[in-house]
Amino acid sequence: MPILGKAVGSAISVRPPRALAVRNAEIFGRDSRQGMLPQHVAVPETQRMCGAPGCNGGWTMPWKNRRRPIFEQEWGCSTKCISTLVGAAVRRETGDAVLGNRDEPHRHRVPLGLVLLAQGWISHPQLQTALEAQRASGRGRIGDWLAQGCGLDEERITRGLGVQWSCPVLTMDGFSAASMALVMPKRLIAEFGLIPLRIAGSTLLYMAFEERMNAAVALGVEQMCGLKVESGLLPGTQFEQARAAVLAADGVAVKFKPVADRDALTAGIVRAVEQTQPVATRLVRIHQYYWLRMWLESGATAGVGSVPPSPEDVEDHLFLVG
Repeated sequence: MPILGKAVGSAISVRPPRALAVRNAEIFGRDSRQGMLPQHVAVPETQRMCGAPGCNGGWTMPWKNRRRPIFEQEWGCSTKCISTLVGAAVRRETGDAVLGNRDEPHRHRVPLGLVLLAQGWISHPQLQTALEAQRASGRGRIGDWLAQGCGLDEERITRGLGVQWSCPVLTMDGFSAASMALVMPKRLIAEFGLIPLRIAGSTLLYMAFEERMNAAVALGVEQMCGLKVESGLLPGTQFEQARAAVLAADGVAVKFKPVADRDALTAGIVRAVEQTQPVATRLVRIHQYYWLRMWLESGATAGVGSVPPSPEDVEDHLFLVG
């Protein structure tokens, strides 16, 4: 027994926490900046070490299943170590922001009416009439009043919004509701006024907004899916048709849970990871939501980027803080 104890002790001593993280990064192709899924290489699972900083215990338990649970490409050998990994990810996503704050910095943009006027698509009297009607009613968008009052078609209104937001106007070419329903939870699609539209070249995800861009949503989806997101606008009628089709299609199963604070958020994620035992996970923050996606079997990670090829063996958790 003394000999065995000495051998184990010396094995641990040459693998400090930093070395464990470096080795796991080399083995599993970790890219924390982009949040990509592990690269599947032929490495024996027995070589995987616990990714929690300061943990040496996982190395002394060769009987442990090192294939799962995996949290953001790191295996956690115990509840304590999984909590350490999850806590670091929650702090990363929270940053210095106030929990529950979904406001974005205000950006001054040329009003849509002036954009349309500058393009020569409406006259000054038409703009004045539309503005007066909008003020009198106390509701509605200026584009809607211009369409109603002077017959401006929705394509030109969308092109004007594109000029206002300096973004392209997209088309429905290549749209598949069945595949786009797998990109993100439907609650986020409905709340933030967007739809995933199509994937091009296995590297680029086009995301359509109805009337204004939302950089925080686009960044969160980009980090989750491992694809570059190109945001643009889609004319109103086409947008509504596409969104209805995506919301009606089968998507990834979602569990929604409001939580009071960051500690409750961390505990909820740890509980989900331990109960589900995923082979891959990713956590991103989108405004007040924390979106945890878990891949339950290796076949579920075989999609484009990290978009699953089907709703099977994938599970989403949405945590609403505050």
